[in-house]
Amino acid sequence: MKTTLITGTNRGIGLEFVRQYAQDGWRVFAGCRNPASAEALNRLAGRYPDQITVHPLNVVDHQQIEQLSQALSSQTIDLLINNAGVYPPEQGDTFGATDYAAWAYAFEVNTMAPLRMVEAFKQQVSRSQLKTIITITSKMGSIADNRGGGSYIYRSSKSAVNIVMKSLSIDLSPSRITAVLLHPGWVRTDMGGPNGLISTEQSVTGMRRVISNLKFEDSGKFYAFDGQMVPW
Repeated sequence: MKTTLITGTNRGIGLEFVRQYAQDGWRVFAGCRNPASAEALNRLAGRYPDQITVHPLNVVDHQQIEQLSQALSSQTIDLLINNAGVYPPEQGDTFGATDYAAWAYAFEVNTMAPLRMVEAFKQQVSRSQLKTIITITSKMGSIADNRGGGSYIYRSSKSAVNIVMKSLSIDLSPSRITAVLLHPGWVRTDMGGPNGLISTEQSVTGMRRVISNLKFEDSGKFYAFDGQMVPW
């Protein structure tokens, strides 16, 4: 049975990843900040009690990351998905009105946490068959694609995680670990808003198709959910 560890699973894209992988027979370690209040996730875990386990995981809490790594120290993790992310409030992400505290927090969640997760779970991934690490980023972190300006906090935190994962793809190459960035599209979620162009099911289905076709030679690349390369 293949195994995946996914962060930010209480709703949206993370929850859909859990649903689809469990449905396909994977074992899923689902991390979320507040398991007690994650009603949809707990209902899903109740449907797949032998496959889904829910774990408290606030990705800005490095001690909690390490505790989970120790709890799963004997496991193998075929696929680590760094999905947890934040989108700052618009009123604090405009020129002349930047919320610098929100900026720092966005870097903690969107940029630093994925690196800390890989540091903590490298051994479990290294022991697996697939040896794959995915970080959910955004096309808004693409410098070449930025034609709209603004969104300083979100854009910069995603651009930063892009270079983090590119460096990781090089540093992890001796272990034959594949590290790839994925843009999920503009998805109708609480974070993406009701005007998103695609559903969580469409987004995750597409990303899973990309993941299933990855080769080690793809490590360090930046793909959209439809398999298209995204410019840096």
